Formats: sequence, C-alpha cells, structure tokens
Amino acid sequence: MTISRTICLGFLALLAIGTILLTLPFSTSDGTWSDPVTALFTTTSCVCVTGLSVVDVGKFYSFWGQLIMVCLVQVGGLGYMTATTVLILLVGRKLGLRDKLAVQQSLDQPGLAGAGDLVRSIIAMIVIIEITGIFLLLPAFVPDFGFSQGLWLSIFHSVNAFNNAGFSLFSNNLINYVNSPLVNFVISSLIILGGIGYQVIMEVFLWVRDRLSKNQTCIVFSLNFKVVTSTTLFLLIVGTIGFFLTEFNNPGTFAPLSFGNKIMAAWFQSVVPRTAGFNTVDYGKMTNAGLWLTIALMFMGASPGSTGGGIKTTTVRILFNCTKAVLQGKEEVLAYQRQIPPALILKAVAVQVGSMLVVIIATVLIALFDKNIGFIDILLEVVSAFATVGLSTGITAKLSLFPELVIITTMYIGRVGILLLMSAILGDPKPSAIRYPEENLLVG
Repeated sequence: MTISRTICLGFLALLAIGTILLTLPFSTSDGTWSDPVTALFTTTSCVCVTGLSVVDVGKFYSFWGQLIMVCLVQVGGLGYMTATTVLILLVGRKLGLRDKLAVQQSLDQPGLAGAGDLVRSIIAMIVIIEITGIFLLLPAFVPDFGFSQGLWLSIFHSVNAFNNAGFSLFSNNLINYVNSPLVNFVISSLIILGGIGYQVIMEVFLWVRDRLSKNQTCIVFSLNFKVVTSTTLFLLIVGTIGFFLTEFNNPGTFAPLSFGNKIMAAWFQSVVPRTAGFNTVDYGKMTNAGLWLTIALMFMGASPGSTGGGIKTTTVRILFNCTKAVLQGKEEVLAYQRQIPPALILKAVAVQVGSMLVVIIATVLIALFDKNIGFIDILLEVVSAFATVGLSTGITAKLSLFPELVIITTMYIGRVGILLLMSAILGDPKPSAIRYPEENLLVG
C-alpha cells in the first residue's frame, strides 16, 4: 500500500460515504430515496470540488443534504490526507514518517519538516478566510432572504467559493447578482485565495508580519511564489480583456449590462474558470470565442497546493519557458534567474500529455453515446470536469447514464491528479543503474 494508493483509495472511501448519505431520504427535500447514480455524481462533484450537478441542488436536497454537501466540499478542498492529518492531530497522536510523507505528496511540498505545523496553519487560514467571506456576504443575502436563510446562503457560498467548487443554491447560479459589486468581488476574492495555493498565502502572511514588526531579516519570496503570482495575474488580466471583447455585444450575456458592469462581469468570468464554476452569465448563450477562452483557462487551472484543479499555473509557466528557451537557442530553462531542474520539466510534460489524453478520451466516449449534443458543449463539460471547475452550457442534466459515469471518472482523475493516479496503479518507480546512449531524432 503505497502513499499514492492510500490517497486514491481515501478519496474513493469519501465517495462511498457521501453517496450513501446523499441517497438516504433525509437528504432530499421530498423525503424519498435518491437515485444512487445522482447521489454518486453529486458526491464526486463535491469531493472533487467541481460543482457540476445533474439536479438543482437548492431544490432537490434538504438542509441536511446541503450540509452534507458543504462538509464533502470542505474535506475535498482540504484533500484526503490533509483532512486525515487533522483527525490525527485532534486525537492527540503524533505524525509518523508515513503521515509526513503523505502530507508532503498531497500538498506538493518540498520537505518533511513541520508537517503538523503546516496543517495547523492551513486549517487556521481556511477558518479565517471562510468566516470573513461569510460576514461579507451577509449584507447581500440577508435583506432578500431573512437572517437564517441569508446566513446559510452566506455559509454555503463562502465554503464553495474558497474551495473552488461552483455549487450554488440558486437555480441560475449567481446570474441574479451580475450587477452586485459585493457578491462579484467577495466570491472572486475567495476563489483567488483558494486557488493560489497555501504556500503563497503563507509567504504573504510572513512578509506582512515581518514588515509590521520591522524585522530586519525580511522574508525572501520563493520561486514558486513569483511564478504563481505573476502567471495568475497575467491570466486574470488576459481573461478579463478576452471576455470583455468576445461578449461585449452578445445579447445573451454582456450586451444588456452597463459599461462598468460589463467590466465587472468580464472580471468574474475570468476568475471562475480558474476552477470554481460559479457564473453570473448564461454559458449556454456565450459565443464560441468566449467558450474556447473558457476551455483554455479551465485547462490551465489554479496553482499547486490549492483547492483548484487543472494542469496548474506552474506547469503552464514551465512549458512556456521551455518554448522560450528553444526559440532563444538556450539549453537550460530559466525563470527569474533560476534554472528549472530537468525532472520538473519532465513532470510538466507528463502532466500536459496525460491531461490531454484524459480529455480526448472522455470527449470521444461522450460524443459516441450522446450524438445529439454539440462538440464544443461536450468539450467544455469534459474540461470542466477534469479541471474540477463546474462550468457548463447546461448539458449536464441531459447526459445519459454512461456519459455521466465518464464525467464522474474524469472528475475523480482531475482531483487526485493524473500522475498520482498512474503511480497508484503502476506502483512507485524502481531506480535503475542502466544508462543508454543518446541519439538524435527529428522534432517539429
């Protein structure tokens, strides 16, 4: 039982528990047993922090069903091993070497030292950010729904936003709040914080702490921080401009909005494909150019060590810098005057190729069984599932049984990670002392 197998099986155990709970009558609003496939789909979407659903969760599930969904989203956002580590710490046990290795692998951390302190700081950070989001959303929901319902709406949407899941209790998601600066910027801020990665947030916290305490030895930002923040900012700006231009005159999305609200809507649509499937416009009415931009942003996804999915911003940056190095005739790949190790380059290429294969296979399978659904709609649904986003043009509820199972599998692969899953299936690689001779071949 390797660590990768432990993580993969742990997620499967969560799926089984969640499916059973959401199948029970107390989880549904009408008090009847739920269809097991529907419960499995919803559970997978929660644990994989995706947000796709074949039912209207606000109407289909009771308060208890919605509470179970929130818990599954929270555990899914933490990750199986992080959640398990929290339980170990709560019962007073010390972390063993295997536990530290599992935390390191699940959070993609470079070392083993301070694994317990790292998990404690992550939990504290999550609690602070989500509670802040709840209080900021109260003025938006309480006036319309009363205090108790407004509080629950604030809790539900704050947890889903920070964990980069796109579930909403409203039938049309957040379309009714397209003109609300409060909802737009609170939700988008929670999504960015959840998707930028724990390590980046902790580095910012330490930097601010040192500044306020006037510490002479101020923290030096890591290469990971520089790459993640610069790439994220670049994608947010490009996405905002792209959506503003492609949807400006679209009567189904931006055309009815004022100029300022168009900019705000473009900003929101640029944030959510970074793996949280909230939407303030109808993606079923979006232009093909807007849908392709959405697919590209979803595939790139969030950052390592975050609640988001996709191939990650660091992978995108490494591949981009590889291309840049080739065009400049260089033999090493650089980023901020640091050389990228060959092992990381190989890992980035493997993530890219493996992710593309998963998307291609899932798209082909769904297209074979649901021939009446358009190609771009299927592709967006598959990439949304793989990148654990949750955006859809509205075809999720129209899928037949086998395509639903394909989407469930795709969400699972996207959450555990293609390399981690292959490691769980094939086992840990064995070192080899054999070195083969080099030989050139034609490329490009």
